Amino acid sequence: MLKTERPAAAIQINLAAIFVSMELSRSTWLITAVLPGNGEKMSKYPIAAGNIAGLFDLFSKLRERSRAKTGQSYTIITIQEAGLDGFWIHRALVKEGIESHVVDPASIATPRCHRRVKTDRIDGEALLRVLLAFKRGEPRVCSMVRTISREDGDRRRIARERKALMVERVAHVNRIKGLLFSQGITDYEPVYKNRRQRLEELRTGDGNTLPRHMKAQISRELDRLELVINQIKIIEDERDTLIAAQTADSTKPGSLRRSRCCLRSKDSVRNSPTPFGRRGCSGILTTAVKSPPMPASRRRPGKAARSTGSKAYQRRAIQDSEQR
Repeated sequence: MLKTERPAAAIQINLAAIFVSMELSRSTWLITAVLPGNGEKMSKYPIAAGNIAGLFDLFSKLRERSRAKTGQSYTIITIQEAGLDGFWIHRALVKEGIESHVVDPASIATPRCHRRVKTDRIDGEALLRVLLAFKRGEPRVCSMVRTISREDGDRRRIARERKALMVERVAHVNRIKGLLFSQGITDYEPVYKNRRQRLEELRTGDGNTLPRHMKAQISRELDRLELVINQIKIIEDERDTLIAAQTADSTKPGSLRRSRCCLRSKDSVRNSPTPFGRRGCSGILTTAVKSPPMPASRRRPGKAARSTGSKAYQRRAIQDSEQR
């Protein structure tokens, strides 16, 4: 009778490894580990934050303890949440030959029947259970983050800094316009090149000159605005130089595509950081959820262009002012 090969199981059961979760904070790293031969016990080890040498020493001790109990040597698999620490810990672990995973914390399922207690101890155990389920092959357990190289992360600094400066420029413009609006002046544009000359010619709604202290305040605001405008110009020149250098290098089409994606500034949305930018991280989710498109019957084309308060209108006004 012929024997047929059975297909590989979708869920892996035999996981011969040391599983470690790292709950990172500013002062302490809480390491939670499950060792082979130690049953279901989760051991916890606090170490000082940033002590990467102490972390490697702890991993060596865990290997020795597992070898003493089972007589075998096991690999270490780690997991951590994407956060303010970025990817430097992940890169250090990978450099030492340790399998490391970075997970999106928002993708981890939590109980919703009652208010959840949140501590480092509980979060560390939850991360460890997520790692075990992920390595078993259970579907849709979590969303792991695809890490980026140091070069790609540094290249994104240009777009991120430009976005922050654009927000600062809008804040200065709105502050100046708000001060002038209280005096009945509505036709002054601080981003125009003749802003200093126009400031001297301004008259209030009742025909008087600007009050002395308000004029001095607006002048100082213009000083800060001009500094931000000059910094934006420097960053955009650096961005254009980098794009030109990547364009000239025809031997790396993949690198050219990534740099163009990260550095184009036709739209401020393209210069925005990745979804983890607000958390201090710049990775990319491996399982993204896309929102369904809006039905055609509900779309109102041209509304953003007509609205003076929309972002599209403000971007077009700023671009027109820079060309003058």
